[in-house]
Amino acid sequence: MMIVKRLYKQTLFILIPVAALSAFIEPKKLPLSILIGGVLALLNLKGLARGLESLLGTYRPTGKLVMLSMVRLFLLFAVIVVLAVYKLVNLLGLMAGFTVVFLLLIKEGLKVAKES
Repeated sequence: MMIVKRLYKQTLFILIPVAALSAFIEPKKLPLSILIGGVLALLNLKGLARGLESLLGTYRPTGKLVMLSMVRLFLLFAVIVVLAVYKLVNLLGLMAGFTVVFLLLIKEGLKVAKES
């Protein structure tokens, strides 16, 4: 869980300037889209971390764990679809926010693996 906390700090440190710089490209939707994408990715990561912690405690996937994972993915998909259908966000900006979190996760994962 410590890696998730570090990831939150680094993501905020990078996402906010990226969103501010994107305001020069398209000031209407792009900055907010990047921030929303980053927040959705962080929430998804937090749910994934919780699921993995509970899986490590039981040594086998339970029906509750599988169901909660499916609900988490469905909610993520539903939020993205609603945002896209009502054209509230720029989809490229949303993907940029997800990508920032993903790249930071890879960087932190490699750092932890190197330390081990």
